[in-house]
Amino acid sequence: MSFSYHRDVLPNGLRVVTVETPHLHTALLAVYVRTGSRHETAANNGVSHFLEHLFFRGSEGWPDTVKMNSAVEEVGGNLNGVTTRDHGYYYTPLHPAHLDVGLEVLGDMLTRPKLTDMEVERNIILEEMLDEVDEKGRDIDIDNLSKRVLFPHHPLAFKIAGTKESVSLLSHEQIREHFARHYVTGNMVVTAAGRVKHDEVLALVERHFARLPRGPESIDLPPPPTPAGPHLHVVTHDESQTEFRISFRTVPEHHEDWPALQLLRRFLDDGLSSRLPFEIVEKRGLAYSVHASLEAFHDAGIFEIEAACAPDRASLVVAEVFRVLGELSTTPVGDEELARARRRHRMLLEFSQDSPGELAGWFGGTELFRRPESFGRRADLVDAASAAHVRDVARRYFARENLTVVAVGQRKGIKALEKVVETAEGLPTTR
Repeated sequence: MSFSYHRDVLPNGLRVVTVETPHLHTALLAVYVRTGSRHETAANNGVSHFLEHLFFRGSEGWPDTVKMNSAVEEVGGNLNGVTTRDHGYYYTPLHPAHLDVGLEVLGDMLTRPKLTDMEVERNIILEEMLDEVDEKGRDIDIDNLSKRVLFPHHPLAFKIAGTKESVSLLSHEQIREHFARHYVTGNMVVTAAGRVKHDEVLALVERHFARLPRGPESIDLPPPPTPAGPHLHVVTHDESQTEFRISFRTVPEHHEDWPALQLLRRFLDDGLSSRLPFEIVEKRGLAYSVHASLEAFHDAGIFEIEAACAPDRASLVVAEVFRVLGELSTTPVGDEELARARRRHRMLLEFSQDSPGELAGWFGGTELFRRPESFGRRADLVDAASAAHVRDVARRYFARENLTVVAVGQRKGIKALEKVVETAEGLPTTR
């Protein structure tokens, strides 16, 4: 193994993850916080994302944002922030010799933010949100629509940026309340990866995050099961292509079925020779591209297949996807295909050791929710999944009762798509 992983808990309860990779020439700092749209209500939806924006408006120690960014940029960095449904993170790459600068700035902006210029940021966010809606204000973002069908009446269905109404009404008091509740020692993980030294990282984090108040981790409301399907949700939109996403509720990463789901994802979409690109793109020319992916929360998972095509071909593409999934649910994959997927999975884990960002996410981001396993342990679990087990897992999750399809596009072709989804021919059934 070409790196050393360290996990520490400071006296105030703050977790610190250090991944020493002396063979690299870069470093990356990342601070993960367990707050996102699933920790909000309809009244304050978008507050986590709004707060992310405000952090970059300066802090007590760095009131001048030009100087704040310049200090980080001068040591090879670039301050960034991301908000997701279940967490957020703030990060910067930088030269390994200047960890102190990066941690000083991140520590101050996340413990002593000024939280000013709310109206300017509100306008920026409202402008940013226009990408997700049409000219009538209807949501046409495939991810937002999909989550709303998969998690009805649950915070995982909330939009990350919030709605026009909720963001317009967010008050400074709501921002401060959210900051005080979630930006606490038990709810954050500070991570350093790359050519860094464990002892130095610990000392710098303890110094620059000393003002972080004590507090517990965020509590997540467990999502209920998705109502039995198949479900089809269509939003008509006058575009040249119909975009669609096929979703199946699955399990979180620590579940025993996750390794088999990873293999299924690779059988379906891991290069042009894998099943979906070959059958739909290369062989039949029904779409330009098709993608399969896994999304995991700590208490739920989703297997997703996404594509865009001419409106009159959407039903053909979806039917072909069902046929391919049905084959995986009835016939075990051959030894060669299974060995290839296992080998590719192990290789890509090895590649991750050259990326401070991937190392930080694997060990630091995962630490927000559970103790991460080693790369070797994950690879061994995938290698241990037999062809018969993979088939059984496919049959369990690719069932028609577990099917959700969301489509955005012209009315043309919708009737045919409705029929294909309703019959879900080729998919197994749990009944």
